[in-house]
Amino acid sequence: MDEKGRLLPKFIAVNNTRAKDLKLVAKGHEKVLRARLSDAKFFYRTDLQSSLDEFAEKLKAVTFHEKLGSMYEKTLRIGALAQYLAGVSAYPDKTALSENLGRAAHLCKADLVSHVVVEFTNLQGIIGRAYALKAGEKEDVARAVEQHYRPVYSGGQLPENPCAALLAIADKLDTICGCFSVDLIPTGGADPYALRRQGIGIIQIMIGENLVFSLLSMIEKALEPFVTDPVKKQEIALKVKEFLQNRMVNILTEMGFSKEAVNSALWASFDNIPDVAARVKALDALRKEPDFEPLSITFKRVENIIRKSDQAMGLAVDESLFQDPSEGVLYTAVRGVRQKTEALIKAGNYEEALSAIAGLRPAVDAFFVGVMVMAEDEGLRKNRLALLSSVSGLFKDIADFSMI
Repeated sequence: MDEKGRLLPKFIAVNNTRAKDLKLVAKGHEKVLRARLSDAKFFYRTDLQSSLDEFAEKLKAVTFHEKLGSMYEKTLRIGALAQYLAGVSAYPDKTALSENLGRAAHLCKADLVSHVVVEFTNLQGIIGRAYALKAGEKEDVARAVEQHYRPVYSGGQLPENPCAALLAIADKLDTICGCFSVDLIPTGGADPYALRRQGIGIIQIMIGENLVFSLLSMIEKALEPFVTDPVKKQEIALKVKEFLQNRMVNILTEMGFSKEAVNSALWASFDNIPDVAARVKALDALRKEPDFEPLSITFKRVENIIRKSDQAMGLAVDESLFQDPSEGVLYTAVRGVRQKTEALIKAGNYEEALSAIAGLRPAVDAFFVGVMVMAEDEGLRKNRLALLSSVSGLFKDIADFSMI
């Protein structure tokens, strides 16, 4: 290709033996290539005698998996799931998006039975786009037919429009949920259906497109065609979510974030993938601050105390029970920080939110010096635990400091 991506009338060949006459070798390659291009031209012209809708009907005879039905049935599932994702997404003009998704889902696997793809398998999607455009389909639909396979490897090109992005997620999640429902789960190095790669693709698309809908709800929706028992569905959904969570760990650590920051953010919550990425970025930035170690020790102590006691659950802080000035100082500081961070967290500004929460450390340290949290008096003990719980509540949805 040239610098503008246009095909050139040139090719590159690699030989595994040293050539004596390069011109003769070039002619040999040209002869083989000319024959292959001639075949391709014949198959292309033959394919154009049929429509993509006719090819789509033939998918009824193509097995996706013996336990998961035909490729035609898969396209129906992909279409339903993609429509659901469009409904919960923040994309504008959902009417047009829904219409395009319906058409793209119907056609996305049609080229698999075309003569060109049967002969040149790596053209799946690519030739489907070409046939769709030739038939007068909308540009977004045609590009979705090609791009729903993206990314084809970790870090590869992502889909370039909302229709393609949602179709790609639906296709990959359908495969993952279908395989998990019939116990075809990757083990060790074995992953015959490339579920790990498809899981990575889902996460990369969701981060790239800033798709903030619930991951668990999306998984449960994808499992509906495969599992009817609600208990079993919930069990498989959690397995799929854990599977994607492990992919998220790999992606974020490969991006250069520390594993501690990644695990801390993931353990706090993992249902909004772009939000996880934003929290990891903010936490990793905080970790690079010179006073982070004593800060993390303080907050870890808060977390450990709260976890060891359930007495603070749901209790409100009673100011009348304060016995030491440090309690009032901490209570006032927490209320001030909460007021400030609520807006920051809602806006996804986690760096500023964590910076504000970090400012509580002197007050928390003074509290630990000034009082005994686990006092013998039950009322004092519960009130102090409730105060610590209010501190923990500020960062519990951002990061789990006990993981650091």
